[in-house]
Amino acid sequence: MLNSLRSIVLEVNAARDMKTALAIIVTRVKQVMTTQVCSVYLRDTKGDYVLMATDGLNADAVGKVRLAAGEGLVGRVVVREEPINLEHAEAHPSYQYFPETGEERYSAFLGVPIIHHRKVLGVLVVQQVEQRRFDEGEEAFLVTMSAQLAGVIAHAEATGGVVPVVGAKATQSKFIGVSGASGIAIGEAVVIAPSADLRSVPYLPCKDVDAEIAFFHRCLIAVRGDIKSLGEQLKARINREEQALFDAYLAMLDDASLAAEVCARISKGANAPYAWSEVILEHESIFNSMNDPYLRERATDLRDLGRRVLAYLQESNQKTRVYPDKTILIGEELTASMLGEIPKEKLAGLVSVQGSSNSHVAILARAMDIPTVMGAVDLPYTQIDGRPIIVDGYKGTVYCDPSAQLRKQYKAIFLEEQALVKGLEALKDLPCETKDRYRLPLHVNTGLMADVVRSLERGAEGVGLYRTEVPFLLRDRFPSEEEQRAIYREQLEAFAPHSVTMRTLDIGGDKALPYFPIEEDNPFLGWRGIRVTLDHPEIFLAQIRAMIKASEGLDNLRILLPMITNMQEVEAARALIQRVHKELLEEGYRVRKPQVGVMIEVPAAVYLAPELSRKVDFLSVGSNDLTQYLLAVDRNNAQVADLYQAYHPAVLRALQYIVYAAHDAGISVSICGELAGDPGAAILLMAMGYDVLSMNATNLPKVKSVIRGVTFERAKALLGEVMRMSNGEHIREHIARELRESGLNRLIRPVASDANE
Repeated sequence: MLNSLRSIVLEVNAARDMKTALAIIVTRVKQVMTTQVCSVYLRDTKGDYVLMATDGLNADAVGKVRLAAGEGLVGRVVVREEPINLEHAEAHPSYQYFPETGEERYSAFLGVPIIHHRKVLGVLVVQQVEQRRFDEGEEAFLVTMSAQLAGVIAHAEATGGVVPVVGAKATQSKFIGVSGASGIAIGEAVVIAPSADLRSVPYLPCKDVDAEIAFFHRCLIAVRGDIKSLGEQLKARINREEQALFDAYLAMLDDASLAAEVCARISKGANAPYAWSEVILEHESIFNSMNDPYLRERATDLRDLGRRVLAYLQESNQKTRVYPDKTILIGEELTASMLGEIPKEKLAGLVSVQGSSNSHVAILARAMDIPTVMGAVDLPYTQIDGRPIIVDGYKGTVYCDPSAQLRKQYKAIFLEEQALVKGLEALKDLPCETKDRYRLPLHVNTGLMADVVRSLERGAEGVGLYRTEVPFLLRDRFPSEEEQRAIYREQLEAFAPHSVTMRTLDIGGDKALPYFPIEEDNPFLGWRGIRVTLDHPEIFLAQIRAMIKASEGLDNLRILLPMITNMQEVEAARALIQRVHKELLEEGYRVRKPQVGVMIEVPAAVYLAPELSRKVDFLSVGSNDLTQYLLAVDRNNAQVADLYQAYHPAVLRALQYIVYAAHDAGISVSICGELAGDPGAAILLMAMGYDVLSMNATNLPKVKSVIRGVTFERAKALLGEVMRMSNGEHIREHIARELRESGLNRLIRPVASDANE
């Protein structure tokens, strides 16, 4: 049944709407299992389970039969969250008869739950007249099918209100990704799609059906001419069998039914490129689902032909793009160059279907203060061009066609943000100290020169983390030693005499250089950070030389080693740094040997903190990676992102342990990452004893405001309270309540978006 399972999933994946997907499921499952009935019940907005598709029961019952959780056999499957397999369904105490379905003649019943992210989305049911119990193989197949279809159905449900239906009113839809850059943006979607990509063609309405159909046929004629010409050019170089491919292409172009399908979709309101891509993808899916290997290979030919025609449709259809005032730029994988195409004053927000918080575009977005969501994998981006959009960069959430109430809610949050930023500007030149005069320096995380100006404007007292990989990421080759020196000098001069902590090249994981590819099955546990640079000392030595040369006359450089997991790595890196310093002195440079520290970002480093503290000059905690590794949660994976809890008790206990280890050895310890920029967490980190908090410049005024609004004595008491708690969400709620009671609730990240979604 494996081939059947594969073909059904492929067909369902290719369906462009929920109704089509469900029809494929019930028809194909009934056929493969040779049963007399297959039905799908799905949960509605009220929490009831409604018959949404059937092959075997009365079609008139679809949309009318509904059961609450626990009601009838379907409701029992929901409550138990496991299959129910019955020989005599009508004899079961939970059996409930619905005359409109005509199911009274079916005795055998097998129902399995459709579960996605711990929620029962629906129930997949097969029934048969014969009184028998479905065997283990049949039950296993249906369970496997349900598991395979759960994600597809969840995606179809999420996008159902977004897919354009002529004459239908769009409904609000919510999509989950991960935060790329904090902030709120309200505007209009502008979709950027790569050319000749069948799966990325944005839906655009057709204004003149006759003109669009005529344009489509002109493009077909042009491609037909290209194919004939290409066949003639290669005639002398290929054999007769290979020439048949061009004949096959021409036959497909001459297929009246294929063109008729496209014209029918244009007549319903779609533009020619979108209509063509839909038809080709549907036919490709049919070929892919065939058992015959030869016929499956024809899908490749069809796809190639589809791209050729699409290239003409898109090239001929190109017009100068007019960007609205509040542009929300959306694409499958946004790049830095795409940002440059839009006037700065018109760009309000970004949404990328692919990518993570460490993608190039996310780094730039943070530097430019553009609210951004990355990894919104369920977003049907090709179908939302020109639609109203809300980007919640705090929570990594995107809303399409938001209701008036939600727009009003987010507008209020946006205006409050603007007022808050303006009000916090007065804090720039004030010290970051508590009401009882406890002093806590605030540094910034930087990577671009654009960060420098904003950081200084907001009162930064130094750089706690300069990401040296950013200049590497934005180039098509390794920067030379002199190029690096010039870049590092700008940073060091801008912040002098304050210290600048430069992290050595930290690539790998989700930070890949296009010119230095690292292919691994599990990159986060692979070749990254210090492992790469120690294996390539020529890269490490050039970077250290550039850093130390850049610090000449300023003496405000500190070097930070990333992804340290053992003492040998520290000793090897320090030896290379010592060697570079000695060589530069011999070359006549008047440079001091910089302080060297290590990042604590993996569990091994936490437990080695006492030993590491005796070998280095300072510690710096990378809270993002440390939380990720402690909890075994990839925060860039939207499927498990909700398990990433910065306030998890294990994380807080590890953070406290690191401070004890550093201070026992007489060295300083700082923390960088999102936790340091969280106003509530900043109170706890101060109470733990962190000497410096380093964050994005955007968060610095908020953190300074909250620190100036509390006493150190109260912060210590609050820390004692939460360290006795064992639930991360309870800890978060406890801190939020403390901020509200202290009159600092305006500094909490917006949570009003939780309501009325």
